[in-house]
Amino acid sequence: HVQLVESGGDSVQTGGSLKLSCEVSGRTHDIKFWAWFRQAPGKEREGVATVHHPGRPTYYAASVKGRFTVSLDEGKNTVYLQMDSLKPEDSAMYYCAGSESPMGWLLTEGYFSVWGQGTQVTVS
Repeated sequence: HVQLVESGGDSVQTGGSLKLSCEVSGRTHDIKFWAWFRQAPGKEREGVATVHHPGRPTYYAASVKGRFTVSLDEGKNTVYLQMDSLKPEDSAMYYCAGSESPMGWLLTEGYFSVWGQGTQVTVS
């Protein structure tokens, strides 16, 4: 059983930065991809970034490419999302997720079976 706990969400000004953390615990040997998704009020949840475990290649949504960086620290069992040059449209609840599917790089919600509770990011 895998558990994910996100932290690091906050309110920031446009152009600012935040670093989200996702602490992972439990049996993770079947997880192939770790990812971040986000959901704004009234909108569908969308994939933001994913990192392959253990190969480490990363994939990003076009809307965040060049501004966000996803990384994995296996020693700390933590997945990070560094967010720079934040915009108001980045405001959302951010969720950490894990996928056992080799298709996790597609950042499609249906491929992810493990989810955290979310952390709120507000940019104004």
